[in-house]
Amino acid sequence: MDKKKKELIKNTIILFIGKTSTQFISFFLLPLYTSYLSTKEYGIVDLIQTYVTLFVPIISIQSGMSVFRFLVDSRGRDKDNKSNITNNFYIIFIALLIFSVIYSIVCLFVNFPYKLLIYFSVIVCTLSDDLLQVCRGMGKTIDYSIACIVTGLVTIVSNIVLICGFGYRETGMIFSMAFANFICCVYIFFRLKLYKYFSIKLKDTKLIKKMLGYSLPLVPNSISWWIVNVSDRTIVSWVIGTAANGIYAISNKFPTIMNALLGIFNLSWSESSALHINDKDREEFFSEIINSMIKLFGCVGLLLITLMPFVFPIFVNSKFNEALKYIPILVVAYVFNVVIVLYTGIYIGLKKTKEVAYVTIIGAIINIVVNICFIKQIGLFAAAISTAVAYFTMMMSRYFDLKKYMKITFNKKSILSLVFVFVIAFVAYYYNNLYINIVVAILSIIYAVVLNRKFAAETLKTIFKKFKY
Repeated sequence: MDKKKKELIKNTIILFIGKTSTQFISFFLLPLYTSYLSTKEYGIVDLIQTYVTLFVPIISIQSGMSVFRFLVDSRGRDKDNKSNITNNFYIIFIALLIFSVIYSIVCLFVNFPYKLLIYFSVIVCTLSDDLLQVCRGMGKTIDYSIACIVTGLVTIVSNIVLICGFGYRETGMIFSMAFANFICCVYIFFRLKLYKYFSIKLKDTKLIKKMLGYSLPLVPNSISWWIVNVSDRTIVSWVIGTAANGIYAISNKFPTIMNALLGIFNLSWSESSALHINDKDREEFFSEIINSMIKLFGCVGLLLITLMPFVFPIFVNSKFNEALKYIPILVVAYVFNVVIVLYTGIYIGLKKTKEVAYVTIIGAIINIVVNICFIKQIGLFAAAISTAVAYFTMMMSRYFDLKKYMKITFNKKSILSLVFVFVIAFVAYYYNNLYINIVVAILSIIYAVVLNRKFAAETLKTIFKKFKY
């Protein structure tokens, strides 16, 4: 148990160092974006990035997740690694070829701005996502992190040069994202010498079918996640306008800090789940990790709410102040998402990808229905509430469904205490009194430290031991 926990913590730390460079880039560049771009321009860029995130998993047929899972099983067997990577490249090549043909036909009949930039963005983001999964599957965690750091640095430099230096504004933002992902692809391809892992002789139709059998159910799951996460932006843009979408996009930036941290942890969590899914003590291991993560991310969400009145004015221009109204609701939604992602890691380990898809589709439908029913009455609040309702429904569905495969034991006292302090934080946030906000923020910090003291001690111990050797 201790060995597995240390392995999980070590991988998470390495991935954290790398992923923070990309996951938090958009957050730390907020002062630049909100100063140089209008709410409408920022809304347009956010909408384009939103659709790129939709296209990538559809075009790739989620082959990146498939090759990752298959490479985990074939570690130490060079021939199997080559076979998995070769057949993954076949899938990606055909997928991108089909996309290119369809996109070219669409462009002949539909006129829309940024055609070439969107095409370039989709292609390089699809490739970088796939190559990063290959990197993870091969156990090259450090190389994965370096690739993320390179992507982050290129994003920063190109954004500053294009937006501040040349005044390209939204065009510069879109190009920066695409260019950074292109550099990421080049780095991984040559760093891992992936050209040595490709051989026409290793093409295996049966293996391709197996990989597609694993990845295809994840496509509707990914689309449904997109609907739950960002369809709000599309509905808001259609019903209220792109300027309102710019406001809502800023509201999402702060809660997605928690989502970014969760995404980093999930990279090592999904790997540990795959490696230890058949262990005898798996229920004890999974229960302990899930409880620790609920406490940790619950407190991250709590601190986001209580510190937001002080942090928001530092990073965001005053013309986006309306975004403050919706942040606490979105934070609660992302806390629900923590449990969903933790459960999903177990499903991935069990190779139950169809079950993953079913629940996510239900959440997507609920999100759209709630959004459409209430957006004209309560505006952007409908977008935030629909996300929270969808996540809560998915969380409870996964909770009951997972019982068919294993028993996860929860620390009820910790969960109840988190609910209680969240209620206090909500009341203080919307009451909006400076002195009350200061007191609640200080108490929240103390509460977070006390609740997570054991996990923090284990993490620090692992870090110090790593540096010692």
